[in-house]
Amino acid sequence: MKTKTKKVKEDSFKVSGEELLKKIKELIKEGNVREITIENKKGKVILVLPLTVGIIGAALLPPLAAVGAIAALLTECTLRVKRT
Repeated sequence: MKTKTKKVKEDSFKVSGEELLKKIKELIKEGNVREITIENKKGKVILVLPLTVGIIGAALLPPLAAVGAIAALLTECTLRVKRT
């Protein structure tokens, strides 16, 4: 019996703090994003947002509020995005 394995593709984007929340919302709307990691410009992981298929609406509000607070503190960051 063969099992299908989904390949995970990883992309990265450099964004300014003020663009951070907007970019994350765009990525979530794409629907094929499984995880978003926010790193500062030194490469230190600030926040990891696991996005499962079932996450919608109100479940996203607390993580997005955290992203808004982080965006206010960062001048530049990198988003690492895992897609299936």
